[in-house]
Amino acid sequence: MKPDATTGGYDPSAIASDPTAMMHMMAPYMAAFAIVGLLIFAFFIFLWWKIFSKAGYSGALSLVFLAGIIPFIGWIVPLVLIIWFAFADWPVRKGLAASNAGPIKT
Repeated sequence: MKPDATTGGYDPSAIASDPTAMMHMMAPYMAAFAIVGLLIFAFFIFLWWKIFSKAGYSGALSLVFLAGIIPFIGWIVPLVLIIWFAFADWPVRKGLAASNAGPIKT
């Protein structure tokens, strides 16, 4: 922005004519947006880690969601993981079924 020669202040219309001034003005907002987005994504990974652990799988399966940053195919990998997880036989359920069966009678 350039100072206005008549008033000694800044001309608000100068922002529209100077794209770098607009970029400099928006930088803190974009940085805050990126930080909040990363925090939300980290919380998402944490939640899936807990879900996979409670189902009897390794919590590290949640790191597969990091594939979402791969261009063009990144959304396919997490989608396939969720579909597989929904229809898979969970180790926890197998353990519960075995413990509820009781002793074998002969």
